[in-house]
Amino acid sequence: MIPLPETRLTDIYEKDYYLWLVKTIELVKNRNVNQLDWEHLTEEIEALGNEQRRKVKSYLRQLLIHLLLYHYWENEKPYCGRAWQEEISNFRYELGLLLESKTLYNYFLKNIEEVYKKARKRAIETTQLSASVFPEKCPFSTQEILGDD
Repeated sequence: MIPLPETRLTDIYEKDYYLWLVKTIELVKNRNVNQLDWEHLTEEIEALGNEQRRKVKSYLRQLLIHLLLYHYWENEKPYCGRAWQEEISNFRYELGLLLESKTLYNYFLKNIEEVYKKARKRAIETTQLSASVFPEKCPFSTQEILGDD
């Protein structure tokens, strides 16, 4: 590999992100840390972590919305119950993949109540039922959220 001046790799980041990734991977694999674009590399690693946490919250929110609809919107359950079950299963699967990471699992546990409030609000908007129909605190245990039933 031809050595690159540090500023050159930074310039590549601005012009051709994919090429920057390829060159950065090559530098890391060769343990050539002196030529890394540390500023952008740090930003990208932080962005990856943020994206994973965002996905946990997003899948959890969607899962909780569908659990609320399934458990509390009795009038629509005969018509939509099967579709809600499928969505619950899909979101559990996607969330489960992310939660194989212990760090993301702990993040999930810490954010259940915060995400539940948003899911509850969406369920109220969707159903137009009284807010009193839906519990203010998450009524589902971790096992019920992630379980296969």
